[in-house]
Amino acid sequence: MELNQRTEEEKIIRSKKMMLWFGIISLSMMFAGLTSAYIVSKERKDWLTDFDLPQAFYYSTAIILLSSVTMHFAKVFIKKRNQSLGSILVLATLVLGCIFVWLQFVGFGEIIDQGFYPTGSQSTVTTSFVYVFVFSHIVHILAGLIVLMVVLAKQLMGKYKSGQTLGAEMGTTFWHFVDFLWIYLFVFLMYFR
Repeated sequence: MELNQRTEEEKIIRSKKMMLWFGIISLSMMFAGLTSAYIVSKERKDWLTDFDLPQAFYYSTAIILLSSVTMHFAKVFIKKRNQSLGSILVLATLVLGCIFVWLQFVGFGEIIDQGFYPTGSQSTVTTSFVYVFVFSHIVHILAGLIVLMVVLAKQLMGKYKSGQTLGAEMGTTFWHFVDFLWIYLFVFLMYFR
C-alpha cells in the first residue's frame, strides 16, 4: 500500500513539473515569435534606429539578477528547513520583483519623455515593439509575484517539510525563467535596435 502511494505521489510530482516546463516552453516560443517579428520588421522604411533604451531598464536588469540570487538561496534555506532565513529571502525576492515592475514603468516614462509613444499618431513600430516586449514580460513577472506570495505563505505556515518542497522548487524555477527572459529581451533590444 505504501509503495503504491509513493509511486502515485511521484507521478503527481512528475506531472506538475512537466506542466511547468510545458508552460515555460510555450512562453519561450511566444517571445521567440515576437523577437522574430521584430527582426523582420526592422526592414520597414519607418523603422527608428536612433531609439535609446531607458536607463531604468539597466537598473531593473540589475534588480532582476539580484532577485534570482535571493530566490536561489531562499530555496536552499527552505530545503534546509531554515524557516526564518527562507522566509526573509522569499520576501526579499518579492520586494525586488515589485521594484523591477516599478522600474519598468519608470522606463516607459523615460521612453515617453524621449517623445516615443506606444500607440497613436506619434507612435512608431520600433517603440510599439518595445512596449509589447516589456508589457508582456511584466504580465509574466506579475504571475511570478503571485507564485512568490504563495511560496511565502506556505513557508510562513510551515508547509514545506523535508523532501516536500515541490512548490518552492517550482516557484524558483519559474522565477529564474522570468529573470532569464528579461535578460534575453534586454540583450536583444540592446543589440538589435
